[in-house]
Amino acid sequence: QIQLVESGGGSVQAGGSLRLSCAASGYIRSTYCMGWFRQAPGKEREGVATVYTGTGSTIYADSVKGRFTISQDNAKSTLYLQMNSLKTEDTAMYYCAARTGSRCGLTSTLFPSWGQGTQVTVSS
Repeated sequence: QIQLVESGGGSVQAGGSLRLSCAASGYIRSTYCMGWFRQAPGKEREGVATVYTGTGSTIYADSVKGRFTISQDNAKSTLYLQMNSLKTEDTAMYYCAARTGSRCGLTSTLFPSWGQGTQVTVSS
């Protein structure tokens, strides 16, 4: 089981930036998939970005392409999400997720391990 703890959320004005972090601990294989998901009030959880640690291959939701960047620090077992040019529609609870194995994608049901979430609020 992988334990995940997110940090870095907060309130920012539209056009601003935030960086989210996710510290992973527990049983971590050499290769696994990690991702960021978000859920706004009254909406379903949606995938934002994922990275497969074996190759560094990334996948982004169309809504964040060119604005968000997912990255990893394997030495620190930490995942990051750099969010630039934030929009009010980016307001949501952001969750870090992880799974072992090579399957990697934006589908939340692929992931058995989740963090508690960190709130991101973007105001106009």
